Amino acid sequence: MSIDYGPLAADLWPLLNKFYREQRSSMRGDKAAQAWVARQGDIVAALNLTPVADGHWLTGLLVAQACRGQGVASALVQHAAASVAGPVWLFCDPALAGFYQRLGFTEHYDLPQALADRLVRYQRTKALIAMLLKP
Repeated sequence: MSIDYGPLAADLWPLLNKFYREQRSSMRGDKAAQAWVARQGDIVAALNLTPVADGHWLTGLLVAQACRGQGVASALVQHAAASVAGPVWLFCDPALAGFYQRLGFTEHYDLPQALADRLVRYQRTKALIAMLLKP
């Protein structure tokens, strides 16, 4: 069965949070964000793009265990990032840097103030790097 990639309609947001719960993830959809999903009937991957400054902040990328290693995350990120104008920022565990670099992201710390403040708070409890995908 083929996989469809696209934004999730606002009235279907409960399905996004159901997907995260089914994957035993603490992630949740953010109503201020645009949710993007990969569907193979049901949702098999998701992410959120939240407007910030002159770009977007990518959060909540998760792929169902059964679909990992098949390029689903890469395709979802590429579809979502191509749909928005401006830069796309994200924070990730250093172990994931190679994955994002293959998609064109580079390590980058010249962040909008709202993201810079958030990164400082998050780095108090976990190792994270900031990355940027330029338009």
